[in-house]
Amino acid sequence: MTRAVVLLSGGLDSTTTLAVAQADGVEPCALSFRYGQRHVVELRAAARVAEALGVAEHLVMDIDLRRIGGSALTADIAVPKGREPAEIADGIPVTYVPARNTIFLSLALAWAETLGTGLIYLGVNALDYSGYPDCRPEFIAAFAEMANLATAAGVSGRHRVEIRTPLIELSKAEIIRLGTRLGVDYALTSSCYDPGVDDRPCGQCDSCLLRAKGFAEAGLADPLAARFGAG
Repeated sequence: MTRAVVLLSGGLDSTTTLAVAQADGVEPCALSFRYGQRHVVELRAAARVAEALGVAEHLVMDIDLRRIGGSALTADIAVPKGREPAEIADGIPVTYVPARNTIFLSLALAWAETLGTGLIYLGVNALDYSGYPDCRPEFIAAFAEMANLATAAGVSGRHRVEIRTPLIELSKAEIIRLGTRLGVDYALTSSCYDPGVDDRPCGQCDSCLLRAKGFAEAGLADPLAARFGAG
């Protein structure tokens, strides 16, 4: 069975991507990051998801992006709350972490090479997203081209690097429907940028609002809301 590195944040999109990788018949090795984010709720979610889906290996790497800052997720900057959909879609928000997907993909690339594979799965989305430049197809294509020039495996021809982004052209509602068909338990996931001390989602940050919109448009109840007695 072909191995693949799957970037797993513990959120809705990355969890769905992990389920897609399994449905594709590959053996997923999950990669998560403790990067100095403002909360560790997502890492607890990633651990739950990895265990529930029975991944071959789950590696959590430490990077201190707080030393760089520049984001509401890695610095003392307020997380935007209660924004309208038009506001969320307008420009790049302060929750953007500078070069985060470039950094994460670089480390995923290194691990994939040691695992003897060129296959990487990433749950980026270019439709219902918050304007992040490193979620666009142009970025993914450019990174893959670079990766094949930057690795021993790529240069020697042992294998080509392929970055699969199965959600990139799907709406949030379509992603939720896909994951539901694949048996994903979204109660295990966490999407909130600013959760409470009990891991309760705030319900008002961009990520919470996009998640709620996705479930509403999919015609489904969010099991995470039920988990916290909100639905």
